[in-house]
Amino acid sequence: MTDFVNRGPVEYNGGCHCGAVRFRFEAGAVLDVLRCNCSICSRTGYLHVTVPHAAFTLLTDPAALIDYRFGTRMAVHWFCRVCGIKSFYQPRSHPDCYSVHLRCIDGEPQARIVDFDGRNWERSKERLGLG
Repeated sequence: MTDFVNRGPVEYNGGCHCGAVRFRFEAGAVLDVLRCNCSICSRTGYLHVTVPHAAFTLLTDPAALIDYRFGTRMAVHWFCRVCGIKSFYQPRSHPDCYSVHLRCIDGEPQARIVDFDGRNWERSKERLGLG
């Protein structure tokens, strides 16, 4: 079996369903993914891949996106204006990173999925290194 963990950065591409939103980013060969049970993630099946802003490039016009905010209004959820898919967003937990939806990444990337209790975010945020 190939050791994916020790390979250098890999370029990933992805986007929404209709193709109006496209992006690329660099990350390890095996993606660390959080499966959150908060109100929005549990309804959409969102699987979080945290990507530093410096490693992420939006390839399409930002005007293709519309945003939605709720609760503290700190997280910015961007949706494609055409098909409505949220392929990435700005989480409140990591202001220097985007959260990319694993299911919106082209191909079938290798991933380690870990459950996260987002319904109890204030109590669970320590798991994210936020104390």
